[in-house]
Amino acid sequence: MTLSDLALLLDAPVDALRGPKPAEHVWHVSVRNEPDDRVLIDAEWATVAAEMVAAAGIAPHGDAQACRWVAVRHADDHIHLVATLARQDGRHPRIRGDIPRMHTAARAFETAWNLTPMSPLDQTARRAPVTGEREKAARRGLPEAARESLQRTVREAAARATTTDFLTRLRDAGLRVREHHDENGALDGYAVALPGDRADRGSRPVWFSGRTLAYDLSLPRIRERFHPVVAPADLALAHTRIREAATLLARAGRAEGAGDVAALGDLLVVAAATSPASVRDQVRAAAAAFEQASRTPGTRTLHGTARAHFKASARALEHAPRTARGGGAPAVLALLIALVEAVEAATAWHRAQEHDAQTRAAAQAAALLREAATLTGTPPPTRNSQPSRTVPRTVRVTPAPRRGPAAAPPVAGVPARPRADPGAGPAPGPRSSR
Repeated sequence: MTLSDLALLLDAPVDALRGPKPAEHVWHVSVRNEPDDRVLIDAEWATVAAEMVAAAGIAPHGDAQACRWVAVRHADDHIHLVATLARQDGRHPRIRGDIPRMHTAARAFETAWNLTPMSPLDQTARRAPVTGEREKAARRGLPEAARESLQRTVREAAARATTTDFLTRLRDAGLRVREHHDENGALDGYAVALPGDRADRGSRPVWFSGRTLAYDLSLPRIRERFHPVVAPADLALAHTRIREAATLLARAGRAEGAGDVAALGDLLVVAAATSPASVRDQVRAAAAAFEQASRTPGTRTLHGTARAHFKASARALEHAPRTARGGGAPAVLALLIALVEAVEAATAWHRAQEHDAQTRAAAQAAALLREAATLTGTPPPTRNSQPSRTVPRTVRVTPAPRRGPAAAPPVAGVPARPRADPGAGPAPGPRSSR
């Protein structure tokens, strides 16, 4: 059996269709283990594959007229599932909601086989560029895909915006902006395009709505984060406010902390944009790592007691970036230490709520900020050092109700987060790449 023979067999139901053929008839999903999980044998992966395609609606159990599919294993820790979107009886499969259903199946395998448990699908993962977007960037000689450039630029504009200046900031950053208005003329959405990024033989720009860029970059979500204009303050006051906010976040309840971590994410974005060159790359990496931690699953309320302090600190940094550079290493170190304390409080809050993905993201951001602090020439304090007076020794957070083994895992509706590094891959769960 050659690959071309296999492709012919898989595509035969599509070629036999008398009616319209699907524009994209190939369905492709990868299912992956955590690196620390035991290696599953072929028979176990075969069981996973059959259950996944059944859950997705590709090949329900006992359906002899289902779509043709194949599972390919070329590594110890994952398999690829490929199917053609035409049933043997000529009908189209019903696969709407396939990814959340497959995540539900994956949670059952984690419990049954004692694999690393993952967070339920929470809609907070970053939207990664698809293969075509990455290949287009490579052809143009660009370091990253247009989607990634837009995500970073829009996120920075959202972090700095107050009320009505968000779209103005996007245009000032050099993006093309298209507004969407409702029937009454009120602004209810937007889309952005990168200059020079065009499709259809260069006849039109490639537009991305905020919602397609990231979970929290839709216009309603950005408006939730707006905060009244705060008068610029000196950096010493900013450091104090960050530490006070860390203390408040450490004492936050389950719902209350959502607004705090969102504001902290915005503060890190502003800090990355205004940091001195010596630590800018590390602070930018920390802001990128904390991005998922700034999005709390299952809640839309963004009110929090620490939010105002984080927003005021972000405004101080934005209006006084030269002060940060002029203050030398001590001023930069003080800022980084305050940010570490705040991010560690966010890590503890997410851990208490059992937000596994957000906990890992926040912990990674804290490690990167500590690395940045070492570049100032003075090592940051460790957990064994004398703690700041404004940060409690014991972090008190309201824990989420624990999920028992019999609890049904919640289901959401977007693909799982792509692996950020070789040591942080998801447990058996689909990652759609179609």
